[in-house]
Amino acid sequence: MSHTHQTEAHHDHQHDRDQAEILELDAEVLAEHIESIAAWLPVTAPPREIVDLGCGTGTGTFALLDHFPEAHVTAVDSSPGHLQRLREKAQAAGLAERVRTVRADLDAAWPELGTPDLVWASASMHHMVDPDRALRRINEILAPGGLLAVVELAGFPRFLPENAPEERPGLEERCHAAKERFHAEHVPHRGADWGPKLTAAGFTVAGERGITVDIEGSRDEAVGRYALGSLRRLRGGVAETLAAEDLSALDRLLDTEGPDSILRRDDLAVRTERTVWAARSGS
Repeated sequence: MSHTHQTEAHHDHQHDRDQAEILELDAEVLAEHIESIAAWLPVTAPPREIVDLGCGTGTGTFALLDHFPEAHVTAVDSSPGHLQRLREKAQAAGLAERVRTVRADLDAAWPELGTPDLVWASASMHHMVDPDRALRRINEILAPGGLLAVVELAGFPRFLPENAPEERPGLEERCHAAKERFHAEHVPHRGADWGPKLTAAGFTVAGERGITVDIEGSRDEAVGRYALGSLRRLRGGVAETLAAEDLSALDRLLDTEGPDSILRRDDLAVRTERTVWAARSGS
C-alpha cells in the first residue's frame, strides 16, 4: 500500500471512529425521543421483518428490536466499522440471533433485503445521490401495506447559550450559518420535505410528526462529549469561511486541556428538532 493510500485509509478509519462516537452519544442522549418515534409508528400489526437503511452503529436497530420483540432487523450500512460495532453490541445484549448486518452502498446495486414489513431510514436518505430512486426501490421491496419511516434532523443540534462564549457571543449560530451555506451546495437533500417525494414514489403518507428536543445537559457528562464531538465535526466544514476571531474562539472551546473547554461549561443543553414521516407502500 502506498503512503498516500495508507494515509487515506487511516483518515477513513479515524473518520469512522469519530462518527461512531457521535452516533453512540446521539443514541445515549436522545434515547427516549427515538423510543417515542418507534412507539408512534402507525403499524397495522407488529412488524416481523425490519430493514434499517443507513443503520450506523445501531441506534434505530436496537430501539426497534426493543419495541418489537418478535422482529428481526436487517441492518444496512456502507461502513464496516459501524457494522462491526453493531454486531458487538447485539452480541453483548444477547440479540445476535435477531440481527443480520449487510454492507452495501445504496447508491450502487442494492443487496437482497427480503420483503420487510417496516423500513427505517434515519438521517440516511439525504446522503443518497438519488433519493427518489431509493424511495421507489423501497416501495418495491416492502410487503403489501408495509411501512417506511423516514427520520430527518430538521436542524443541527445547538448546545451553547446564545450569549456564549463571552468574547464572541452568537458564535454557534454563525458556525451553523456557514455550514448551511456549505450544505446548500453539497448536500442539497438535507432538510427536504419528504412528503411530496414519498407520494411521487408511490407511497401514501400515513403520518408526519415534528419532535422538539430540549435537554438540559449541565449535569450530564455525555452531553459535554456530544457537544465536543459535534462542534469538532462542524469545525471541519466551516474553518475556511469563518472569521479568524470566531475560529480561534471555537478552537478554545474545542481545546479539552484549556480553561475555555466546552467540557468545563455547566450551561450546555441539547436543542434540536427531528421530523418523522411514516408512509405506506402502494403495492
